[in-house]
Amino acid sequence: MSRYRGPKLRITRRLGNLPGLTQKVTTRTERPGQHGKNTKKPTEYGIRLEEKQKLKFNYGITEGQLYQYIKEARRRRGVTGLILFQLLEMRLDSVCFSLGFSSTIGGARQIVNHGHVIVNGKSVDIASFQCRPYDIISVKPKTSSKTLIETNLKNKRFSTIPSHLEFDSTKIEGKVKDYCRREDILLDLNELLVIEYYSRR
Repeated sequence: MSRYRGPKLRITRRLGNLPGLTQKVTTRTERPGQHGKNTKKPTEYGIRLEEKQKLKFNYGITEGQLYQYIKEARRRRGVTGLILFQLLEMRLDSVCFSLGFSSTIGGARQIVNHGHVIVNGKSVDIASFQCRPYDIISVKPKTSSKTLIETNLKNKRFSTIPSHLEFDSTKIEGKVKDYCRREDILLDLNELLVIEYYSRR
């Protein structure tokens, strides 16, 4: 299944606030569609499905990619839900979003794909690139790249940088200090329900 490119506010009305998907807000509170005002009690499967959809839409990944991250999180030692978040947050587009290079993860993905970002002195144009502790993320020394990122930094949505990252505004350079902690995650999500959803596969 391809990446979602449809109306974003429709998704946030259904799933709630998704900081990585869009910065737009809507005054409409009901769910989208002709059955939006339906108060029918959701099933357990429906609740798990919505939590999975939140993760998928927030990080802008496909169903296949998410399933691969789930399998990798299960394979590693530790708390599966936290490891899943760490894998997603260490994607290069997620790191660029957290540093303020773009207002959404989708915008950060575009910046990476267009070759504006450098990791440890080398140009990387793969948004799913897995960053590691002590990696240095900087901007390509081109006028167009610097202007783009500087403009985005002036309009960044979140004033604080997550504790696992540090940012040098003079160099426009970020550093990954460690893997993220659960309290650093902006997305309001019960990751255990996502793990349960995939446990049946």
